[in-house]
Amino acid sequence: MTPGNNGASTPEDDDPFGYLYADGQANGAQPPSGGYGYPNSVNRVRPVGTRQYGGAAQGQAAPTAPYGQAAPQQGAYGQPSAHYAAPETLPGGGAPNGPQQPGRGAGGGGRRGPNTKGLLIGAVAVVAAVVVGIAVAMTSSSSEDDKGGDEAGGTTAPTQSQSTDPSPSAGDGAEPEAELPAADAKSLKLSPGVATASEIEGARSDGGVYVANLNQPGASVTWTVDGIPEDGLYTLFAGYSAAGEDQSMTLTVNGKEFGSKLNMGNFTGAKDGDFAKGWTTTYAWPTLNKGTNTITLSCADGDKCNVLLDQFSLKKGQVKN
Repeated sequence: MTPGNNGASTPEDDDPFGYLYADGQANGAQPPSGGYGYPNSVNRVRPVGTRQYGGAAQGQAAPTAPYGQAAPQQGAYGQPSAHYAAPETLPGGGAPNGPQQPGRGAGGGGRRGPNTKGLLIGAVAVVAAVVVGIAVAMTSSSSEDDKGGDEAGGTTAPTQSQSTDPSPSAGDGAEPEAELPAADAKSLKLSPGVATASEIEGARSDGGVYVANLNQPGASVTWTVDGIPEDGLYTLFAGYSAAGEDQSMTLTVNGKEFGSKLNMGNFTGAKDGDFAKGWTTTYAWPTLNKGTNTITLSCADGDKCNVLLDQFSLKKGQVKN
């Protein structure tokens, strides 16, 4: 349809947008009173080419400003400025061909970015220093360990000669008990009426000699022992033979009666009178003094003394054999 040729209506009634075209304007078409066809609109629709921006109509050059200064902008309060410019068109913008901000381009004179090459070189140097330090520490530790091992071996670890060839002092300390005195029946001091004999076999003393006739009140044998190395407890062994009933006698050490009777039991179970089968050993734990001591075995009142005595011996400490 064309404006003005279809009925008696005006062109703007026939085509509400006819005022936008040249032929419609030629036929007198006018824009409606409201903005864009809406009643009471405050914005008036203008024909193409009649709106002005910043005080100049379309097709006219906008006022310019000296180089380096922004052109003055005009506009109503609350409305966007007509001279909007994209960021890339401003100085320092990001347009590919626009000017670059100082310090960010290849030739900028401002602050430069981080020197990654220098940081990499520094990191490599730090790692190398740490590795060298660890190697030096390990080498030093190994050297000290070797030195410490040599010192320990020189002071505490025994050498082959030390382990196979004991020193004289060690040998002297290992055999003190074996060197303590011992006495056979022939070396004991006998009281009157007591005598030695050798008719009954089994005595362990030299020549099979033993002490007889102890089974009478007041009978005794005395051993004066020399060479006790130090004060202390010792074990006194007495070799004897008992047959039938168990026996017990009084022991006196350095003039003082021992705390209990010396047990001289029939441990072998020999029959009464069969002394050849009753040889055995008993012991007591007296305290001796360094040097010379006197040990006496006697038949006191109430004792049972029907025994044969063949020898005495000593060991250091409290032992049983």
